[in-house]
Amino acid sequence: MGDRQFASFDPLALAPGDLHAKLLGGIAPRPIAFASTIDDQGIPNLAPFSYFNVFSAQPPIVIFSPARRLRNNTTKHTLDNVLMVPEVVINLVDFAMVHQCSLASSDFDRGVNEFEKSGLTPLASEVVRPNRVAESPVQLECKVLRVDSLGETGGAGQLVICEVLRMHFRSDVLNEKGHPDPQRLDLVGRCGGSTYVRASGAALFDLPKPLAAPGVGVDSLPIEVRESRILTGNDLGQLGALSEMPDETEVNDYKLLELSDLFMEFEGDGVGLEAALHRYAADQIALGNILPAMKALMAFNPG
Repeated sequence: MGDRQFASFDPLALAPGDLHAKLLGGIAPRPIAFASTIDDQGIPNLAPFSYFNVFSAQPPIVIFSPARRLRNNTTKHTLDNVLMVPEVVINLVDFAMVHQCSLASSDFDRGVNEFEKSGLTPLASEVVRPNRVAESPVQLECKVLRVDSLGETGGAGQLVICEVLRMHFRSDVLNEKGHPDPQRLDLVGRCGGSTYVRASGAALFDLPKPLAAPGVGVDSLPIEVRESRILTGNDLGQLGALSEMPDETEVNDYKLLELSDLFMEFEGDGVGLEAALHRYAADQIALGNILPAMKALMAFNPG
């Protein structure tokens, strides 16, 4: 699987901007909370934050962080607003509105309406005062339970801990079970710098969880398989997820029925045969044929 080399850093030894770039570039992609808030005068604010995720279903809790500005250590209007009016609508961002979301992130003066600046449509909420973003496919009306400050210096996170009171999903993004379909959602996320990611199309893939029965584990695979120069870590992970290893009869039957030509081609060449079997197994894994791949790997006998 190749030698690995790493560049290592002490966060305390990095300049704040360098640390910020490394963290946000390395921890990616991140979902975007497009937060709609109001101040105590009822003036709206709309701003995106990628320090965001869901942390509980019972109760339904989401957290986002409008960190203190790195350049001048000031607080953002969103943070000021939730301290005055502890309510927020978190709107998810799809590809169709990502440029408007980016425009709303501009550092407008207090009192400027980002709905108007970005051309997005305010939609009245049902249980909180801030408006929803009509163009967003998922809108979460929340009450702010508390704000936990992680520091008073530039870049320090300010965790806004929210309980979801009402959820709105655009009808066309739900599947037959009433669950959001990631292909229909077409959400975007943030990476480092100015880079975004689009969560749709070929970027999405399914990976069933091994919940029915625990896998045998990579440690149970033959050592020549674990140390393969052809199989990848993902390949080994799929082999290790098998609920049980094939027995000797299954392996011998597969060898006779499916691998006889390969064994004849490399008769007397153990090194070539092993490599050929590993390439064969890698091809089978790519097709989703995990058990046949394991049988092929176990068919090799270096003795």
